[in-house]
Amino acid sequence: MDTVFALSSGQLPAAVGVMRISGPMAGPVLHQLCTRIPPARHAALRRLHDPRDGAELDRALVLWFPGPASATGEDCVELHLHGGRAVADAVAGTLTALGLRMAEPGEFTRRAFANGRLDLAEVEGLADLLAAETELQRRSAQAMAGGVLSRAADAWRTEVLALSARLEASLDFADEGDVDEAVLPAGFADGCGELADAIGQWLDRPRAEPLREGFRVVLAGPPNAGKSTLFNALIESDAAIISAEPGTTRDVLVAAVALGGVPFSFVDTAGLRDEGAGTIEALGIARARAAAERADLVLWLGPQGQGPTDRPLWEIAAQSDRGDGAAKDANAYRVSAMTGDGVAQLRQALICAARNAMPAPGQAALNQRQARCLYAVHQALVSATQESDPLLAAECLRLARRGLDGLVGRADTEAMLDALFGRFCIGK
Repeated sequence: MDTVFALSSGQLPAAVGVMRISGPMAGPVLHQLCTRIPPARHAALRRLHDPRDGAELDRALVLWFPGPASATGEDCVELHLHGGRAVADAVAGTLTALGLRMAEPGEFTRRAFANGRLDLAEVEGLADLLAAETELQRRSAQAMAGGVLSRAADAWRTEVLALSARLEASLDFADEGDVDEAVLPAGFADGCGELADAIGQWLDRPRAEPLREGFRVVLAGPPNAGKSTLFNALIESDAAIISAEPGTTRDVLVAAVALGGVPFSFVDTAGLRDEGAGTIEALGIARARAAAERADLVLWLGPQGQGPTDRPLWEIAAQSDRGDGAAKDANAYRVSAMTGDGVAQLRQALICAARNAMPAPGQAALNQRQARCLYAVHQALVSATQESDPLLAAECLRLARRGLDGLVGRADTEAMLDALFGRFCIGK
C-alpha cells in the first residue's frame, strides 16, 4: 500500500496549511522530518527538516494518529504548516523525495471506506456535506454523514438475519423430532411485514436530489408572456434579457438561488409556439419542453389549461398590471414583475412548496441509489410475506440481505465508487 500525502486545507496562501499523510510509511517519514514523534493524538510544536541536507522546512504543529484509530484506518500524520505556497511546496517536494506520492481526489476517504472507518452511506453523506451551501442541505447531509441511515441498515440487517436463522432451522433440521416439519416459522410473515413497513417509511420520505440540486422551477409559456421578467424578479437579478421582440429567449437559462434558506433552481425557457419560429428558436423551444419534463414545478404563464399536464403546475396570471394578459381563473397567482405586485406572495408560496418537497430540517434523505437498494429490500420482504415455500422465502431474505449490503457498500460497487470519490477534492 502506497503512502500518500496532500494539502487538506483551503487554497493558499492562508494562515495555516494542513498537510495530511496516510499509509504505512507515515510514522517513519515523520521521524525523519522531526526526529521526535509526539504522543498519539497530541499536538506538538516541531521543527521540520529535509533529511537529505538538514535544511529547515518549517516550524509546525505536528499530530500523529497511529492506525487503526485514525480517519483512514491507517497510520496518519497531520502537519499544520505556515500557510505560504513556498512552505507547502517545499514540504511536498521533500515527501515526494522520501518515496511518498500525491493523493488522488477522494483517496483519503476511499481508504477510510476500504478500512471500515466509513460505510458507503456515510461517504455519500460526507460528499453532500462538503457541497452543502444552505442550512437545510448541511443538516440533512450531516445526519447521513453521522450514520443515521447506516445504523438503521444495521438494525434491519440484524432483523433479516434473525428471520433467516429461524427459517434455516426449519429447513436444516426438519427431520429431527424437536423441530417442526419444513414449514414457515410462526410469525414469520408478520416479522417480514413489519420490517417492510419500517423500510417503506424511509422510502416515503422526500428524496435528497431536490435538496442537493435545488427545487427546480421552470417558467414556461408562449412568447412575450412575461417569463423572463418574472424570472429576474424571483431571483432578484437581471440575468435574463428582456425585450418586446418575440423569441428573445432562445435557450434555457438556469439560476441557482436560495430563498428563505431553501435551495432553488429557477429555469427561464424559450417561448412556446408552433409557428413562426426560426431554426435557432425552434431548438430553444425543444429545450424548453425538455426542461419542463424535468421540473419539480412548472409556472405556466400561458392560456389557462394549456400547460404541461405531466408535472405539478401552477397557473400564473403574469403582467397583472396590464389588461391584455392571458385570462386565468381565481386559483391562479396574479403577479406583475414590473410593479412587484404579487411577487413576494408567489415567492413565499414557492418556499412553502419546496420545503414540503424536501426533507425536514435534520432529517436524513435517500438519494436515488439508496432508494433503489431499499426498494429492492422492501420488495423482497413483501414477497417473503406471500411465500408458503420455505426455500423460496429463504431466497427472498437472501435478496433482502443483498440489497442492504449494497446500501452500505458491502457488495461490489467498484464503478459507482470511482464516480463517487471523484467528487471529493484531492486533500479529502
